[in-house]
Amino acid sequence: MFTGIITDVGTVQLIAKRGDTTVKIATAYDPAAIAIGASIACSGPCLTVIAKGGKEGDAWFSVEASAETLSKTTLGGWAVGSRVNLERSLKVGEEIGGHIVSGHVDGVGEVVSVTPEGDSMRYKIKAPKQLAKFIAAKGSIALDGTSLTVNEVDGNTFGVNIIPHTAKATTWGGIKAGDKLNIEIDMLARYLARLKEFA
Repeated sequence: MFTGIITDVGTVQLIAKRGDTTVKIATAYDPAAIAIGASIACSGPCLTVIAKGGKEGDAWFSVEASAETLSKTTLGGWAVGSRVNLERSLKVGEEIGGHIVSGHVDGVGEVVSVTPEGDSMRYKIKAPKQLAKFIAAKGSIALDGTSLTVNEVDGNTFGVNIIPHTAKATTWGGIKAGDKLNIEIDMLARYLARLKEFA
């Protein structure tokens, strides 16, 4: 489980495609604190650490992504140099600063527009139609692993605001119209919709 609060921005160093795809990511995390088999959310999807190395400040870890993950997320478009939002898994007793995030991507959205709004930037995003019913104004959503509040919804298009801190601390500062984003809908909305099917 995660909270959608990004704690590092990594950089893809190597992509090796044989069977599943292995991705090596440079990180500021202390490798001594990363266990082999640990889960790290990488721009949304929860991936398993299979190798690690280096030292704090010049460290890396590797994860594997299946063909399913590559086809259902933006990971298939990653290249060497791609920047990746990173979050370690939640530990019992830690502060939940965002919302409960599973690391299971529901679909890929597209940035329709980016507009300045005060010191912030307003992003309008088009979601897959099948996800529209799960997205509500003032509800929570995870985009590329970042916990955000939905400002407004119009059909399958919705808006979010990115404050300057978030733009600097995540990959959001470089996101532009036309870019693709991993979407994870709010877990509560998912289960409420499922329960409604049996009501």
